[in-house]
Amino acid sequence: MKQNRLINVLFLVPTLFAFLMIIIIPFFFGLYYSMTDWNGISNNINFVGFSNFKFLFSSPDFIYSFLITILFTFINVVFVNIVSFVLSLIVTSKIPRRNFYRAGFFVPYLIGGIVLGYIWQFIFNNILVDIGSSLSIEFLKTSFLSKANSVIWTMAVVNTWQYAGYIMLIYVASIQSIPASLMEAANVDGAKYHTRVFRILIPMMANAFTISLFLTLTTSFKQFDMNLTLTNGGPATRFLGAPVKASELLAMNIFNTAAANRMAEAQAKAVILFVVLLVVSLIQVTVNKRKEVEM
Repeated sequence: MKQNRLINVLFLVPTLFAFLMIIIIPFFFGLYYSMTDWNGISNNINFVGFSNFKFLFSSPDFIYSFLITILFTFINVVFVNIVSFVLSLIVTSKIPRRNFYRAGFFVPYLIGGIVLGYIWQFIFNNILVDIGSSLSIEFLKTSFLSKANSVIWTMAVVNTWQYAGYIMLIYVASIQSIPASLMEAANVDGAKYHTRVFRILIPMMANAFTISLFLTLTTSFKQFDMNLTLTNGGPATRFLGAPVKASELLAMNIFNTAAANRMAEAQAKAVILFVVLLVVSLIQVTVNKRKEVEM
């Protein structure tokens, strides 16, 4: 028995060591650097306390990035989960070639965010603009990526196109775990399709919604690669009287701050992102778990 425990501990040591060196220690170093004036170059580091955090909450570019990240997250969570759920209903129905559709809907997820951004940038800036100019369609003559009031919605549509197929698989697995006899019995009793979906299917898929909402929520808050290649933060707009980038989400704002050798400020932003993401995720999971029990 003791020998088995020793073997188990030895197997855990490499993983625990990696977790300690890659996650735990850098996290606490990050907390320390967020309270300094570190610029990433000089070895002369001074402790400044919460000065970086106070500055951020009076910085228009950070406040704007924070707000549009929340907006993007809300839009993205709604879009992705609605589209994914509809797709899951389609591929679990009795339509012919449903396995082919299932694979087709999942394929966009396999495209990397960098490549995805460049592909859709070409579509919005060239193909759609050329179609609008050729057919005299006014709203297509200008790229959606160049409009400050539509760029966030455009990013959410692109992200939905990529991510919906992955979330769809979670819903498909949940639907397939539900006994078919329940749906058949409801059908025999005369319940219409939408009634069966809302009264039987959705309540019994509560755990799948918890997982899917958590994944889309965290992914939206941390969105970077598609943001970088699709818009690079543009176009420019104004917020609180200062020029800001209309689509610069929080992760990209942190990256640009660090690239400007304002490492301590970037680390303070990262700490705020971590705290917000932790709190929001805990609330979402707690609320959904309670609904699972109620259902």
